[in-house]
Amino acid sequence: MDTNLLTYLACICFIFIFGRIFILPLKKIFKLVINSILGGITIFLINLVGGTFGFHIGLNFFTSIVIGLLGLPGSVCLVVVKLLIG
Repeated sequence: MDTNLLTYLACICFIFIFGRIFILPLKKIFKLVINSILGGITIFLINLVGGTFGFHIGLNFFTSIVIGLLGLPGSVCLVVVKLLIG
């Protein structure tokens, strides 16, 4: 009876430790995915407004990830780079 109780406690501790190890990377990946989706929407809005002025930023994986990692400063950075390059 004591070994069963000890086994259950060990399994609960293992599950707790296992969960703590993997929950942090999952949060970071989830945040990156959400920010990338919001970055894609931001690029779409920039293209929607900039279309009247002849301004266009390509909506692709790279630009979405840049905005996903940097947030709003990333979108400003892409606009500045696009204006400098042409």
